[in-house]
Amino acid sequence: MDPSELERFGSLHAEMIQAMKLHGLRPKTIESYTCSLTRVAGLFNRCPDNLSRAELKEFFSSMIKQYSWSTVKVNLSAMQFFYRYVLDREMEWVKIVRPPRTYRIPEIPTREEARQIINTVRKLRYRVFFVFVYSLGLRISEGLGVEVTDIRYAEKRVLIRDGKGGVDRYVPLPEMTYQILRRFWPTHCHPRLLFPSPQVSTYPGRLASKPMDTSGVQAAFRAARLECGIERHITVHSLRHAYTTHLMELGMEMRLVQGSLGHKSIGTTARYAHITKVLREQNTDRTESLLAGFVLRWEDES
Repeated sequence: MDPSELERFGSLHAEMIQAMKLHGLRPKTIESYTCSLTRVAGLFNRCPDNLSRAELKEFFSSMIKQYSWSTVKVNLSAMQFFYRYVLDREMEWVKIVRPPRTYRIPEIPTREEARQIINTVRKLRYRVFFVFVYSLGLRISEGLGVEVTDIRYAEKRVLIRDGKGGVDRYVPLPEMTYQILRRFWPTHCHPRLLFPSPQVSTYPGRLASKPMDTSGVQAAFRAARLECGIERHITVHSLRHAYTTHLMELGMEMRLVQGSLGHKSIGTTARYAHITKVLREQNTDRTESLLAGFVLRWEDES
């Protein structure tokens, strides 16, 4: 961009951030939308406030070829927001983009696989973290965000702050998980963070100001999964799926699972019901009964 174009983009970029904050968008959403705006500006090497219909087509066509639909939807929402609340007009071409509605069945480790992966992880801090998120059904960000004072042992629960959608909730705290946390905390003695960043905490007299890095957590899990010889696409988030499925297999009532997970709709939790082992076995028995006694005739008539 030339200097004048760059200056105009900088001004609109600042307006975009201010508008997103005024609308109460979450920090991660603000970061994603900001990256989307920068991506559009980079593609055309100019401020994206006067893009033509053809240019918008070009941008979203290139996005569809290179990225998943979820990423395309984020960029679409970002551009809609930019046009509506910064430029004060609607996008001319926006109605043509129609991301498909899809639902993918997640890969879910068995209880044995979950335990095997966790115990294969090399670093203790990651092993403890994976037990923590698995036994409480947490997202990575939720687990890393838990602080020492959020552990309410007398009430046998943990306060999860600022979950998805900015909602706080309590989740049950298993006794074994609590004892593991008690034994783990003296390894760092951080007064606030449950899982502090080790890069800072290893220096004498210094305390980490932030928790462990998400990428390090994911890399440790991936390495352990491969070492276990598990080729399926199982991630740290799969432990949350496993928590849901395994509890249902053990007979836990669906609404209790919904509360622990922080799902707004019981329908979201119900998606897991059809992939539990118990239901699979019941369905197998019923489908076997459906064809009981039936014998197919194999001879052709002349």
